[in-house]
Amino acid sequence: MIFLKTYHSYLVRVFINNFLMISLVFICLSFFLNIFEEIKFFENLEVSFFIPIILTLLNVPTIFFELMPFIFLISAIFFFIYISDRNELSILKNNGIDNLKIVIILSLTSIVLGLFVISIYYTISSNLKNTYLNYKNKHSSENEYLAVVNENGLWLKEDFGGYINIINAKTFKNNILKNITITKLDTKYQTIETIISKKANIQNKKWQMENVKIINPSDKEKNYTKYDFGSNFNGEIVSNLFSNLNSLNILQLHNQMKNYENIGYSTTDIKHHLNKIYTLPLYFVLMTIIGCLLMLRVKFLNSKFFMLVIGVFISVLIYYLNFFLSLFGLNETLPIEISVWLPQLLLVLVIFLGLIRINEK
Repeated sequence: MIFLKTYHSYLVRVFINNFLMISLVFICLSFFLNIFEEIKFFENLEVSFFIPIILTLLNVPTIFFELMPFIFLISAIFFFIYISDRNELSILKNNGIDNLKIVIILSLTSIVLGLFVISIYYTISSNLKNTYLNYKNKHSSENEYLAVVNENGLWLKEDFGGYINIINAKTFKNNILKNITITKLDTKYQTIETIISKKANIQNKKWQMENVKIINPSDKEKNYTKYDFGSNFNGEIVSNLFSNLNSLNILQLHNQMKNYENIGYSTTDIKHHLNKIYTLPLYFVLMTIIGCLLMLRVKFLNSKFFMLVIGVFISVLIYYLNFFLSLFGLNETLPIEISVWLPQLLLVLVIFLGLIRINEK
């Protein structure tokens, strides 16, 4: 019993060591791939040399988060390469630890790591991503803006033609804003005029507003049945402002979903993102088991390099399976929950077949 417990801890330690090693490799690759993008972004701006490096460090945790499922699979492959090179697999079998027990030990380890990722790591990475986006927005050459959705509706701030527009709308759906109040300010933040409208079509950057009332401090109130309002925003841009959900932690995502519901804005993207996060512990376990099955059942390939290539190939196939079914959820052909969880259930069935008679291998 003491021997078994000792080897349990040994197997966990070997798997985690390989996981950390593979993670370090992917973090370094993510850093070098991302830093060139940051350097290009700031090439025409006068900023310190360290700014692209700092921004890359802020963004790498999110990139690494997206790569984690593949890291679990590759870690499992390297785990078996490690113990096979030392002939420890035969020693384990001779002492009562068969293939299935090894898979279970690695699976339980993956679950614990998965729970850590969604409860702690994701919160940290989302906060870093938020800092990253806020800093880049300040240096964006397109336009200066602020966009917020809260219990009071949609709020937009923009610099437009020497003026500052503060825009509030109660609802936003299908390129239509309703119950709009626009406060136009000068550069000293003195009110120039206030525009109130019942409805506006913002499909283009020239908003088509209806039932408009314009209040000017130095003039009489004006009323218009139709009114065109120029802006830097259109419906597509407004939607994209809230598309980077990796900058919100789980609690913030739930709050954002409530705010979206209050203004009539689609919550499909948030539901998809949340379900994607919730599937991660299961996803990590499945990828770990797939890595185990590759090493335990595919005996006709003795080359470690080809085993690794096959592992990467399978990772890509699984990624596109998830991506393809997610599209059905995002365009509301399928319920979000089904589109996210169905690939995991399909993998469970495949893995179940692979685990049959695994101890005979």
